[in-house]
Amino acid sequence: MFAPHDHALMAHALRLAAHGLATTRPNPRVGCVIARGDAIVGEGWHRRAGEPHAEVLALQAAGADARGATAYVTLEPCGLHGRTPPCADALVDAGVARVVIAAEDAAQRGGGGLERLRAAGIAVETGLMRDAARELNRGFFARVERNRPWLRLKLAMSLDGRTALAGGESKWITGEAARTDVQRWRARSCALLTGSGTVLADDPRLTVRLDDAPADAVGPLRVVLDSDLRTPRGAHVLDGCAPTLVLHAPGMRARDDRFAAVELAALERAGSGLDLGAALALLAARGMNEVQVEAGPTLGGALFAAGLVDELLLYVAPVLLGDDARALLALPPLACMADRARLRVHEQRMVGDDIRLLLRPAAD
Repeated sequence: MFAPHDHALMAHALRLAAHGLATTRPNPRVGCVIARGDAIVGEGWHRRAGEPHAEVLALQAAGADARGATAYVTLEPCGLHGRTPPCADALVDAGVARVVIAAEDAAQRGGGGLERLRAAGIAVETGLMRDAARELNRGFFARVERNRPWLRLKLAMSLDGRTALAGGESKWITGEAARTDVQRWRARSCALLTGSGTVLADDPRLTVRLDDAPADAVGPLRVVLDSDLRTPRGAHVLDGCAPTLVLHAPGMRARDDRFAAVELAALERAGSGLDLGAALALLAARGMNEVQVEAGPTLGGALFAAGLVDELLLYVAPVLLGDDARALLALPPLACMADRARLRVHEQRMVGDDIRLLLRPAAD
């Protein structure tokens, strides 16, 4: 169905789309290539919500050469009016002869974009490198298709599976290269989620600190689960340097002005904490695609036990911390080995002296 040059051009469109990892939220990352045969005449990628989409930029670059050409788009062209006009109409007006799409977009159902392309006599083909396109936008698809963000749990441990000394000290288990790598994962996230216990113990900043961050990067929302509003005055997450949402139990009221620079929102309790599923639904409603959790074993274990973790970003350092050090996750005891949680390794690589594993729950 697809020729070798089709694969090569869509691969290039995907590389273009990846330029928007830290800038497009809440929109998906999209790339587009306009080509005549195997020769590129225009290309573009979506940079920021409210700005032109990838197709429009590629068509502008191609100019008159777009007529009769093929457009390779990593995501189904929009047929709905949003902040910008429908890209499907732009492709029709430009006179392209063929549109090749990597992944369909459930958010466009009812928009009629593909129908308008076909009605204009444009050949439409879908599914070229679909898996790669969905992987690039796994958070967007999670939010659109299941009403919750893609949840990534970031963890760092020693070779003996420990995350901190018995007294709580954890700086630093991993090396500098791994810590910089975490910043890159933060940069692509829409929100960074932690609990009040981690705020009390470590006072994290939960900001992106990268020298080479794009100038138009959109910093992630900081989200703190704080049932009883325990976050103390002077905590970094209350400093107002980044948008911050503190979720608390119903009926709780701040006793002073320490939360003046952040947003407060009530969430129903569930057990000893807050309703984690409701927290993720709330973030999805706010357009959060990827959420990175940086918290202790209690919150991490609760999310994992509830089946809300989509992937574990695990850094393994070549150190040993001993038997009395803190465990990776607080999980309920197992009755038998058949009940063990199974994960599959999606990716593994060395980052400095540490091993980085990207793990996902294994399918049954």
